[in-house]
Amino acid sequence: MASSDRDPHTTQRTVLSDGPREHSPRSACVVVIHGEGLGRRADIDERRIVIGRSQEADLHIPHKSVSRQHCEIWRDGDEYRLRDLGATNPTRVNEIAVQETVLHDGDHLTLGESILKFISHSSVEAQYHEEIYQLAINDPLTDLYNRRHFIETVEKEIARAMRHRRPLTMCIIDVDLFKPVNDRYGHISGDNVLRQIAALVHRHVRNDDAAARIGGEEFAVLLPECGPEAAYGFAERLRAAVADVVFKPGGEPQHITVSIGIAAMTAERDTCSRMMAAADAALYRAKSQGRNRVCIQD
Repeated sequence: MASSDRDPHTTQRTVLSDGPREHSPRSACVVVIHGEGLGRRADIDERRIVIGRSQEADLHIPHKSVSRQHCEIWRDGDEYRLRDLGATNPTRVNEIAVQETVLHDGDHLTLGESILKFISHSSVEAQYHEEIYQLAINDPLTDLYNRRHFIETVEKEIARAMRHRRPLTMCIIDVDLFKPVNDRYGHISGDNVLRQIAALVHRHVRNDDAAARIGGEEFAVLLPECGPEAAYGFAERLRAAVADVVFKPGGEPQHITVSIGIAAMTAERDTCSRMMAAADAALYRAKSQGRNRVCIQD
């Protein structure tokens, strides 16, 4: 080893690299960098995305200065194009009001009082924003959605389901008698149990479902295009799968179960909080009836 390698006061000579490692193909995206919706992001692939104040917008910016459908962005061959959708406050790209234009990497889009940044799929910055976005929406322990992102997703899906008169159902899943596991074996063993259960939840959901960890040992799944009977079948399969696993907290084999409450969207359950309250009531019933069971709220 050279003497300079052993000397902490000597600056190491830079070794040139070929640049960042290639990742799997990624989409271009827009990220809110100022104002309402800060940090929210939407990927732009083969389908058009709409940005606006509407809950149904692909990128929802809930501020009165943003029109319900403010603008749309889509991929056109190797280009990305933006079109203003008749917004009250015209869409501006790099401070210039536009009707339709081609976007370039780094362009700033002003929608009302919010500013977004367009990031090309070929940009080195895209991977950074992807990682930041994942940190913002995912629970770090289980890699499921976190509570905040789950609630945002539910509100958007409720608006969509009501508009198109489609079914929507929520399940809340709670690990039975989890506190004694933490108390006896410690939080590291408890966290391993939660990771295993989260993996089972992930394995059972469909691509269009939204699964989240919403509390310490509590999970939730939103099932679009799914009525209460189909949701009950999903919940029963998940409950049985958890009950069949032999968990080993602290190295001691044991069975751990979950209870699940189900609530479908109705005219009276037209918000996330109301759906969650109904699913919680069903969950409470499942617990009071002996745990390791599924109940539906009428």
